[in-house]
Amino acid sequence: MIKNFFKVAIAGYGVLGKVRHSVIKKLPHFDVVAISDILIEDCNIDKDIKTYKHYVDMLNDDTLFYDVVFVCLTNDSNPDATIRALRKNSHVFCEKPPGRNVEDIIKVINVEKQHPEQKLMYGFNHRYHGSIVEALRIIQSNKLGKVINLRGVYGKSQLITFNQPDWRTKREVAGGGVLLDQGIHMVDLMRLFAGEFIDIYSFVENSYWNYDVEDNAYALMRTLDGKVAMLNSSATQWRHRFHLDINLEKGSLILGGILSGSKSYGAETLTVVSANPENDRGDPKEVTTRYNTDPSWYAEIKEFSECILNNREITSGTSYDALQTMKLVYKIYFSDKKWQKSYNIKDPNIYEPNR
Repeated sequence: MIKNFFKVAIAGYGVLGKVRHSVIKKLPHFDVVAISDILIEDCNIDKDIKTYKHYVDMLNDDTLFYDVVFVCLTNDSNPDATIRALRKNSHVFCEKPPGRNVEDIIKVINVEKQHPEQKLMYGFNHRYHGSIVEALRIIQSNKLGKVINLRGVYGKSQLITFNQPDWRTKREVAGGGVLLDQGIHMVDLMRLFAGEFIDIYSFVENSYWNYDVEDNAYALMRTLDGKVAMLNSSATQWRHRFHLDINLEKGSLILGGILSGSKSYGAETLTVVSANPENDRGDPKEVTTRYNTDPSWYAEIKEFSECILNNREITSGTSYDALQTMKLVYKIYFSDKKWQKSYNIKDPNIYEPNR
């Protein structure tokens, strides 16, 4: 008999930990019973929730069993907390990125294989935005034919928050800069829309902010069947920007803006271009939809909860998705010879889960 009530622990109670908690409260089958954070004394947490300063202490507390653990930690801690939770037979939802590098996610997958009854999902919430969901539906319907190419820009004005250095600028903690932190969403969406990329050319730079992680990454990528994608992930985009053009055989999909907590990326829109390549002469019919709400945070966790409740396989944000997306990020790093040499980045293809 499948349970219908689950005790939940949250490891890490920063911005994302709080966002996830606000969503969990809306799910009748989930109840948060424990939270850990290194600044737990500064967190305003209900008195009936048990608190811990470190996630290891929370996960090692034998007086409580957690059916589900949400991992919202720094990149260096995400894989360790995920592995510990899986070994405690908990279902796990982990924020992106899954770790600092490809090796980290490989370690997680090897443990995941030892616990096939547990659900593991990674937080790529952009997949659940209204514009993204509709764009994917149109592509899968083949209404506009096959994808030809993609051009994407995802950029912000800084690497760090409030002009104070934090862990995102420290390679030993973060593993990478703007590409791994924010650009990974665009990398994931390009994989979602076009498939796996095998040829990658790139330039990776940290010449403006001068931290030990990249502030710009430029990539040109191609799939085995010839789809080409161009990507710029930037921390020198003074006007915050999310933009993705997807050109297909019979039209285009233009994703502009993304609803976010900062509200700085502009209105979220999807423009559907229906083209007749032989007659339109560059001015085809366009229909633009504006999205005024962001359902992604709730929709993603609701999907995760339903997979647990109904013992259904995770199909989006799987460990395979996390692995392939991390591999593509590191292929972009590896493709820049200067970046590869400076940071001793190995070919991500050498890392594979144990059979």
